Amino acid sequence: MIRDMSGKEDEGLIVLGCPEAPAQVSLAIHLAHALKSAGKTPVVTGNPSARALVAMADPEGRYVGEMIDLDRCIEAMAAKEREFAVSFVLVHVESGVSFAGTISAISSGKVIAVVFGKDAESLSALIDFPCEKVTVRSAHKAGPLKAAIAEVTGWGA
Repeated sequence: MIRDMSGKEDEGLIVLGCPEAPAQVSLAIHLAHALKSAGKTPVVTGNPSARALVAMADPEGRYVGEMIDLDRCIEAMAAKEREFAVSFVLVHVESGVSFAGTISAISSGKVIAVVFGKDAESLSALIDFPCEKVTVRSAHKAGPLKAAIAEVTGWGA
């Protein structure tokens, strides 16, 4: 796996999208749990509102290892001060596609765009950069997302 340039153990990044998607918090906690089970420290980044929702769902930090500001995270990755073995970018609006493209361009680790919501197919079609895609037309039900992620990662559904 790709090592963290700061010398820490392997880490996995979860990039949150707009906080309006109902399934996003469940998805983030599920990914954090799966990363921990795979021996990686989960790091969550996103805007303050999205991070606050995840912090509320995991108040004791049992799943999420660290939460960092999205702009600071991107700056550190671009400067090669921080690297992640795998990055999950949660995409349910167009700006998520842009963030996935940015992470893909600056990361040497595996990038997985998790595209979900009512416009999942059209958003997925906008992804023309190197990454794996998980595309599910669901915004409320986490089960189909969990199953689709398991197919790409090999993690049990």
